[in-house]
Parts: sequence; C-alpha cells; structure tokens
Amino acid sequence: MKFAANLSMLFTEVPMMERFSAARSAGFEAVEIQYPYEWDRAQMKQELQKNKLNMVLFNLPCGDRAAGDVGLASDPMRQEEFRAGLHKALEWAIDLNVYNLNCVAGKKNKECTREEQINTLVDNLKYGAKVLGEKGIRLMIEPLNHYDVPEYLVTTSTEAISIIAKADMPNLFLQYDVYHAQREEGELAETLRRYLDKIGHIQIADNPGRHQPGTGEVNYPFLLREIERMGYTGFVALEYRPLSDTMTSLNWLREYDLTS
Repeated sequence: MKFAANLSMLFTEVPMMERFSAARSAGFEAVEIQYPYEWDRAQMKQELQKNKLNMVLFNLPCGDRAAGDVGLASDPMRQEEFRAGLHKALEWAIDLNVYNLNCVAGKKNKECTREEQINTLVDNLKYGAKVLGEKGIRLMIEPLNHYDVPEYLVTTSTEAISIIAKADMPNLFLQYDVYHAQREEGELAETLRRYLDKIGHIQIADNPGRHQPGTGEVNYPFLLREIERMGYTGFVALEYRPLSDTMTSLNWLREYDLTS
C-alpha cells in the first residue's frame, strides 16, 4: 500500500513550504496538493527535491473559489477559461514531475440543461486528456457528494464512469474519494471492485467529519486490505482533517499495521 500525504489538509500546523519536510519526517515519500497555484512553484520544486518527495497529484484550476466556483469543466460559457487553466496546470505538472491531474466538474447551471453540461464536460475531458496524454500525464475526474458541495454536477461513481466512457480516452480515470463516496452512495468495496480498472487514484477520510480513519463509520482495516487484494497499485492519499495534530492523527497507520 502506497500512501501519500495531502498537504492542503495535513501538517497545517506549519506554513505550506514547511509541510514537505514535515511529511518526509513522518515517513511519506509522496504528497499531493489540492490547488498549488497560490505558492511559488520554484520554491515548491526545491522543497520536493530537497526532501526527496514525489508529488503525485493536484487539481486543475477550478475558477474563482472565493466566489463559489467548484470547477469549470461543465460550463458551456467558460470553455476558454477551462482550457487556459488546463495549460497552466500542465506547465506546473511538467515542472514538478506530476503525472496525475484531477478535474472537478463544477456545479449545475440553471441556464443550461444537464445534457448540455454533460456534453461540455465530455468535450473538455477529451480535449484535456489528449493534451495531457501527449506529455504522459493522466487526467482524473472526481465525484463530490451533494451534502458538502450542493448542486455539484457529478456526485456518484456511476455517473463519472459513464462520462469517462463517453469521452473514451485511454488516460482518463476516476479519482475515487472514499469520504465523498461513503456520503453519497456507500457500497465502497463493491464499487471499488466494479470500477477498479478505471480508478486512477484513491483518497481517504472517515465519515462523519472527514477526519482520520478510525474516527467514524468506515471499516478502514477491512477496506484497505480489500483494495490491496483487488490489485490496486496506485497511491492512497490521506485527504482528511486531523482531529488533533497531524502526527497524532497518523497513529492509525501503526495501529492498523498498514505501513508494511
């Protein structure tokens, strides 16, 4: 099992550029960040190299987060903005040697039909996967639950898989976030098994609260062993809000004997 630390949610006791060394000190060899663009890229690259860390994923730009944007990819009126963001992310990915980029689809738009939004999303994913694929980079699409993100367009794994099939690009995959999946649909192990060949990245947190495994209802010792048995070879990213400090929150890895 290969674990990655999500530096947007872990080690928040220190500034972002200090989180790389904190993650390395905790034993991680891989990290991810939700949206890296507000920080200095050269400094980030230096921290990755200094701490011998691989960054395995970050998100495409999602619009104006302060104004409530949660992705641009499904908005017919913002395709140019989406594609500009994609090329910006590609530049960052090449520089930081990142081979997975995640696309958040966006919210429902009352000025469009759902069909129009899905068609736009498929077109943008096809375009994005083609551009990224030329550089050996994979594109993910991630469902988000409608409780945390009201009016989000793509909320279930089945919807995302259908969109992936319509786009029909070899480097387009599902990003499976266990927390969002548990809130929206449940049936975690069977869903993972059903869609394993199209799952490119997994993220975990417990429910309720989106805290570390062992604080909620998800049976993580069972689920993670099942993921291993299924033959998943990608990273499992810790994208949770620690209940206490980050280092204490990592005790679950030792308690469940999942570090070996």
